[in-house]
Amino acid sequence: MPAGLLFDEPGRTVLTPAGETHGVRHPPRRTVAGVCHGTLGELYQGPLRAGHEPDIAVVSFPVDRHSWVYFTHGTDPPSPPPLGEKSATAARLFLEHYRLTLPPGRWSAHSDLRVGVGMASSTADIVATLRCLFRLFALPYDTDVVLGVLAAIERADSVFLDEFALYLSGRHRVIRRLGTHIGFHTAYITEPGTVDTAAVTGLLLEHYRRHGEEYERCLTDLLKGFASGDPAAVARAATASAALSQRVLPKAAFDSMLAHRGRFGADGVFVAHTGCLIGYLFPGRLDAGVKSDLSAFFRSLGHQCSFAQGGYG
Repeated sequence: MPAGLLFDEPGRTVLTPAGETHGVRHPPRRTVAGVCHGTLGELYQGPLRAGHEPDIAVVSFPVDRHSWVYFTHGTDPPSPPPLGEKSATAARLFLEHYRLTLPPGRWSAHSDLRVGVGMASSTADIVATLRCLFRLFALPYDTDVVLGVLAAIERADSVFLDEFALYLSGRHRVIRRLGTHIGFHTAYITEPGTVDTAAVTGLLLEHYRRHGEEYERCLTDLLKGFASGDPAAVARAATASAALSQRVLPKAAFDSMLAHRGRFGADGVFVAHTGCLIGYLFPGRLDAGVKSDLSAFFRSLGHQCSFAQGGYG
């Protein structure tokens, strides 16, 4: 019998990689995982088109930071999902949709994403929970099911897709997929406080009505940048969107960062439009010297700098 071959039925012999045998009373535990990336706010948030009844459209800015959800088979009754009420609701809706029952076992989770600052932590937790369930029951990932669950729970970001997208966050509609060919390196900070997106929705919609044509030009430029694969054009449009957001939900560091953008060679500025993040977009990887200069600059503004890769290119 070759070393490393495992028999996991109760009472069968297991040959370990070292060639030692021992009796097994129970099958080894099997863990499945669901993973979902978060965001660094948005490259665009505003109306889909100018008009009196705007929808909130977003082009989320995916980041290489994640939420993980695990389910480990066991003998105990299944525990509740660990990420709060929304993830528990997502699990319940998934099981009801497929008419399934959780097997015995336990949930666990981990997240890189800060809550309430614009990293899509809530949506990422829900999507990670659903992806874990798809894998647990060996079902194909179904975006329509995910959208249905999200629509029943909250306004959402497009983190359920592994590409950029123009997305109506309230209607849960993907308007246009924008691919994976744009990417940036970022340096960003998180300003104090949190933003309740639901509480500021009315304020945002009124702002969009007043500045609809400016937003329309901004979105047109952004989509052209994606279509032509031009990161610099995308960064310019993201900066314009951030500047429009500054008029309604201002960031304390925005003016200083915009004024020093050329000093650091950044292509643009991005923000979490209904969050607390603000940062620079760079076309290439930053060396240690640039990171040190950026960190000193952000420290002079009273903040700790973080670095992360955003997008996909």
